[in-house]
Amino acid sequence: MKKILFGAIVLLCLAGCKNEGLHPAWTYDSVIYEVNIRQYSPEGTFKGVEAQLPRLKELGVDVLWLMPMYKIGEEGRKGTLGSYYAISDYCEVNPEFGTMKDFEHLLRAAHRKGFKVILDWVANQTAPDHIWMTTKPADFYERDSLGNATWEYDWTDTRSLNYDCKEVWEAQEECMRFWLDKGVDGFRCDAAGEMPAEFWLGVLPGLKKDYPNAYFLAEAEKPELADPAVAFDATYAWELHHLLNDLAMGRKSISDLKAYLEKDAANYPESAFRMTFTSNHDENSWSGTEFERMGYAATVMAVLCFTLPNSQPLIYTGQEIGLKRRLAFFEKDPIEDWTANGELTKFWKSMIELKHKNPALAAGEKGGKLEIIEGEPEQIFAFRRSVKGNSVRVRVNLSRWPIALSDHRVLGPWGYDITVE
Repeated sequence: MKKILFGAIVLLCLAGCKNEGLHPAWTYDSVIYEVNIRQYSPEGTFKGVEAQLPRLKELGVDVLWLMPMYKIGEEGRKGTLGSYYAISDYCEVNPEFGTMKDFEHLLRAAHRKGFKVILDWVANQTAPDHIWMTTKPADFYERDSLGNATWEYDWTDTRSLNYDCKEVWEAQEECMRFWLDKGVDGFRCDAAGEMPAEFWLGVLPGLKKDYPNAYFLAEAEKPELADPAVAFDATYAWELHHLLNDLAMGRKSISDLKAYLEKDAANYPESAFRMTFTSNHDENSWSGTEFERMGYAATVMAVLCFTLPNSQPLIYTGQEIGLKRRLAFFEKDPIEDWTANGELTKFWKSMIELKHKNPALAAGEKGGKLEIIEGEPEQIFAFRRSVKGNSVRVRVNLSRWPIALSDHRVLGPWGYDITVE
């Protein structure tokens, strides 16, 4: 008998999942949750995050990605509190969030509840007053013709590290090992594509060998970084994210989505995870909430993030309650009410359960391949993913109008129909 998830109603089948694979066993059906520590409580501390671990456990997420929690710079600081991404010491915690003991307590508490914890690693640049600026040789940083350390883009509160200097490689690896030895479960690597691929390909194999259960996520969309045997477990699906925004606004069509999926499958290894999202800290603060960018289509775009091939979905701070405001980046701007939208919380829980209970939706080489289903109206994107003993059919209405499906069901505007077969 078929079990159907229609709209926000979830009916799921149970299935097991093998542990063997090219990635750590715990990663294949995992859902990542990005924690903005500064805005997570009125206190904005490690203890404030720890207090909400029971709620996050109830939500069902698996991996807690902590935005940078290292000591940050004073020189050139933006705003009142500064950027998390202007690091002054990789091996010290930001006193704004608490002490090292507070962090270690949070890490142990998260592990006891079954979470994995990954840190946001900022390897491309440091604050201008990082300890390396005075303790390392001049060529540790990129410099102009006058010998001044330089920065990229409008990141005036940072200075760019020089990856032609192999001592930079060694220093970065040493600091990453410092946190892995403390028991963190891996890293989300900020601006990973800004550094030469040779750095990552030189450092990651050794880290993977010594910490075989560690997970590495690249904020980059480069196939050369996507082989989990020697590089990252997951890369950002930035192109898909922008395509989803365009689909929601009517600037792109289902044919564009199909073309993207075909190209992505050709460019990336079958084993490569692709982190999918409708929001994150950059998008929320600078481009707007998912509701600003996607309107009423935000929910159905999240469905695609959970069900498309190789997808490893992300939920950003506040999405689970339908937060409809941008969070300030350099100032205190806490979320104080975590019960704002019960229906959206139920939706996210249903998507997480769907991911966990259906091996066909696993990321990488364990998940089911994409099978496009024909015969639906042109505004309907329909596909199936199957592995032995489990099959999931997804039909989404990517239009502003109700559409009758081939089986005479009617999907409302931006509606979805998920059937576990």
